[in-house]
Amino acid sequence: MIHYSRHTLDNGLALLCNTDPHTPFVSINILYKVGSRDEQPHRTGLAHLLEHLMFGGSQHVDNFDQYLQQAGGESNATTGNDYTNYYITIPAPNIETALWLESDRMLHPTLTRRSLAVQKNVVVEEFKQHYLNRPYGDLFLHLKPLAYQHHPYRWNTIGVSPDHIRQTTLQEVKTFARAHYAPNNAIIAISGNITDARAFELVKQWFADIPPAIIPTRQLPTEPPQTAPRRLTIDQHSVPVPSDLITIAYHTGGRTSDQYYVADALTDILAGGESARLHANLVKKRTLFSRVDAYITADVDPGLVIIQGQPARGTTIRQAENAILQQLARLADNIPPRELQKVKNNNRLHRALLQTSYQAKANHLAVAEYLGNPDLVNREQDIYNAITPEDVQQLARQIFRPDNSSTLLYLASTATTTAS
Repeated sequence: MIHYSRHTLDNGLALLCNTDPHTPFVSINILYKVGSRDEQPHRTGLAHLLEHLMFGGSQHVDNFDQYLQQAGGESNATTGNDYTNYYITIPAPNIETALWLESDRMLHPTLTRRSLAVQKNVVVEEFKQHYLNRPYGDLFLHLKPLAYQHHPYRWNTIGVSPDHIRQTTLQEVKTFARAHYAPNNAIIAISGNITDARAFELVKQWFADIPPAIIPTRQLPTEPPQTAPRRLTIDQHSVPVPSDLITIAYHTGGRTSDQYYVADALTDILAGGESARLHANLVKKRTLFSRVDAYITADVDPGLVIIQGQPARGTTIRQAENAILQQLARLADNIPPRELQKVKNNNRLHRALLQTSYQAKANHLAVAEYLGNPDLVNREQDIYNAITPEDVQQLARQIFRPDNSSTLLYLASTATTTAS
């Protein structure tokens, strides 16, 4: 059980606090309700680029990292499809340093032509290193627009291409920041050696005078139901791939839907460890794959269940695909209660371990608040416990349909790239 308090400042900033006296530190998680889905198709990668720029200083802070490190703190950030997270861990007596830094860059981040030029180069190099110059690095650059044709999930958080980053103007960055980086579009979650009353006092002191903004209403296009299978085969590579790779994506419900938890259990049955079905049957027993996995994207809007495998030497791509599809069909036919119970037990253990981490608790509180119900941090295990084998079978039958599939094949050969 995670005990927490919740407050909302007059400017709309939400604060959640969990007191953990067993650590000398505090973790501060600031979640801004903006991600890559808030971008326009002609200018993608903007949310991620702004995340980089936010570490470049602010009106009263010339060097964010220097002040934080002098106070014994460390920080990082992540940008996703739906939101952007900034988090700091710092000794509890120095929490005001962290709040000062965060409040100053929320109000007046340093956004200049020089800082933009520097961070553009950094992000373009990141794009090249992780997506263009690495085997299979461009997988989601192909898979997302294959699975999504209308919703902004069709592009990666880093963007469609480096050109979108290079062409971003300073005015675009400033407009994006003003529209989304405001107290009424943010959540602060604090966990660690601090009382609720003290956390509220300090957050009010450092953030209460920041004015709210007029936040744009999200009017995202709805992805229509997929009505035919989609396939893309890539066998011409700028960076050679060591072996074939098959990835199949199926549409499923979003993070706040009933399907999410069932889909999570379903992927754990398939790939939650070496005794799970895909590894046990396709890697150990039949040796058709060198590795195989299944996971969900956990997006707020309807997301994907992804099955991915690297065929072993001697296994053709057709054999590999058929073997995966057979396993998915068997999942829809039969799930012994004991198999599902093992998944629930593992989930319970995982959640118990997370609750020993003040950093994880701060993050989970912020995300749960973003999803509209902070008590999800305490209710989710009950939701998982209520899942039945019939629930999983029903979802498997519902989503594992050919007309709901997007299949991406990497072939370790040199020819042409074809799509259908």
